[in-house]
Order: sequence, then C-alpha cells, then structure tokens
Amino acid sequence: MTHTETKTAAGEIDRIRAEYDRRAAASELNDRYSPLNPSVYLAVQERQRQIIRLLTRHSKITLSQLQALEVGCGMGGNLRELIQLGCRPENLIGNDLMPDRIALARELLPHGVRLLEGDALQLDLPPASFDIVMQSTVFSSILDDAVQSRLADGMWSLLKPGGGILWYDFTFNNPGNKQVRGVPLSRIRRLFPHGTIDARRVTLAPPINRRVTRL
Repeated sequence: MTHTETKTAAGEIDRIRAEYDRRAAASELNDRYSPLNPSVYLAVQERQRQIIRLLTRHSKITLSQLQALEVGCGMGGNLRELIQLGCRPENLIGNDLMPDRIALARELLPHGVRLLEGDALQLDLPPASFDIVMQSTVFSSILDDAVQSRLADGMWSLLKPGGGILWYDFTFNNPGNKQVRGVPLSRIRRLFPHGTIDARRVTLAPPINRRVTRL
C-alpha cells in the first residue's frame, strides 16, 4: 500500500470515528432507534427471519460448529442473535472501531466471545478461518471507494472455502445525511466479484418505516 493510500485510509477512519461519536451524542436525545420502538423491533424481526432462511439455505455445517466474525459489531446485538440460534460463543469474534461499543459488548456478551477493538483494515487474523464474515451498515458509512474495496478484500480473504459474507446495509442514499451513502447491489458485485449473491430486500427506509408503523 502506498503512503498516499495509507493517508487516505487513515483520514476516512478518523472521519467515521468522529461521525459515530456525533451519532452517539445525538442518540441520547431521542429514542428513535430504541428496541422498544415498534418500527425498530418489527424491522429487526423481519431481518432475523431472512437471516435464518439464508443460513438454512446455504450453511453446510451445524450452527454449533460455525465460525463467524462480525466487522462493526457495535454492542454485540447480532452476535447475541447468533448465539440464540445455536452458535457457540467461543466460535464468534466481534470487531468494532469504537472503544465504548466494545466495552458495552464485553458486558452484554458471554465471556467466550472474542472482541477486538480497532480498525477492521488492521485485523490480525489468519486467512480462511471463518465460515461467515458479517457486516451491518458498515459499508454505507464508508465514503471512500478504495477503503471500501480494501475492507471487502480483507473480509473475503478471511473466509474458508465455501464460506460467505452476511451483509445487511441500505441501498439508497439518505438525502438528509451526507455522512453515509447507499450501497447498491451493483456495487456489492464489484466488491465481491468472485462471489455468488443471494439478495433480499427486507427493510423499508427508517423514515418511511416509522410512518407506516404509526398507521
């Protein structure tokens, strides 16, 4: 990697870190994304059903044997869901850029789950060691194409033969938030040119979802 590429990646990571700090401060002022909000828990249940269907369709091993990594694990909600489905905590690894999120995940997850704080581009993990590498609304927070590509390449290199990327993200730009961008299916195909994609649209845009739920 050239010096220019390193500097660009570092600047993008700093921007993302600052934006996550801003969002964390703003979230204290409202409960828009609270799990007690009907529009939130209905969307979560819909996503969970689709994940179960994908795992049933594509996983060649039992969930108790499945080795999984989540990039951008936040407070560990997705990892907890995998455990509820039958995954073993000691087979799960979570990574997040934000130390406060990792600290909360350590409180909420079983001790067997390994948690790694820091930049996902710098993960020191052996190649071809996971059946699933997950990401949820991480790529839509990355505005730099080169950083997206580097992260996608890194995730792909961590997959065992026959493994898969489990991806959940939005596809359209948010006109009210210039710090994120949609990741359409055409972009996912460019990021993972060697993969076969099984895609489902499962979640309405949150502003629309909130209005529909009220109705």
